[in-house]
Amino acid sequence: MDGVKDRIKAFAAMTHGPEVLDSGGGFAGLFALGGYRDPVLVASTDGVGTKLKIAAQLGHFEGVGQDLVTLNVNDILTKGARPLFFLDYVSFSAFDEHRLEMLMRGMVWGCREAGCALIGGETAQLPGVYAEADFDLAGFVVGVVERDNLLDGSRVVPGDRLIGIPSSGVHTNGFSLVRRVFNTDEYPDALFRPCPGLPRNLGDELMVRHRAYYPLLEPYLGSIKALSHITGGGLPGKMPASLPGGVTAEFHVGAWPIPPVFDAIQRAGGISDEEMYRVFNMGLGMVAVCDPDRASELLSGLPDAMDVGQIVESTGPNRTVFRTA
Repeated sequence: MDGVKDRIKAFAAMTHGPEVLDSGGGFAGLFALGGYRDPVLVASTDGVGTKLKIAAQLGHFEGVGQDLVTLNVNDILTKGARPLFFLDYVSFSAFDEHRLEMLMRGMVWGCREAGCALIGGETAQLPGVYAEADFDLAGFVVGVVERDNLLDGSRVVPGDRLIGIPSSGVHTNGFSLVRRVFNTDEYPDALFRPCPGLPRNLGDELMVRHRAYYPLLEPYLGSIKALSHITGGGLPGKMPASLPGGVTAEFHVGAWPIPPVFDAIQRAGGISDEEMYRVFNMGLGMVAVCDPDRASELLSGLPDAMDVGQIVESTGPNRTVFRTA
């Protein structure tokens, strides 16, 4: 166990800059915050859900470790925050050194991509709580933004444009439905076989990592009024969280390509369009709201960004509506 702890420390040290201080022990991490006039700390915590089940069946753990960092950093990005540091929580029924090391590798990759420090965490053994091969994973990120740069959606008005940045696939939401549709708990071999309409095996498609938006969007935050990270709840569930009262996000269906994996899920499960849009990101992982005269800056600067709709005045209870383009 001491050897594992030493390797974890070595992994974490790969993400450290001068802001990370020597804590002198293992009870807490220390981070020196400086260089801000009026800083607002922004925090988030989340896990990768039942994508863990697919990862365990495939034996692919680095990807979900990286996903864990990415999805939390994406969440605080919606407030305009720069990620500062990250902490993890991993719990096993019985300690699994191999899984832990692979998870840590993925977390380090995610932290290095986002430019944040991995400064601590907890590894727990909970026999009797989980089935023998099961484990759980959660992450916590803290970031910072100047108060006058905080993205709160208050400046969004009718006429603003919706700029969509594509997802890389299913990301980390909707896996309970995916597992039911393909019955992967009972027939895990389905993950290793080709799936009609997909360029690779089903398992490989489902394990495509959650796209990291901070490196892409950080240079353009000054041109953005609001951001929505499209996770569980899809566009209807997540867009209203970034909008003020009195406005609705109107999406133009057909303005962006929907990745084949969603068509495969829908056909296999006979799922309605309404449920697909309520559960999955449907090809848009992040949606930015900006002035019409700033939209071209994002569209030209972000290689795959697309104009996918506009903000309109609300005329009913729906805060997200879909129109045929």
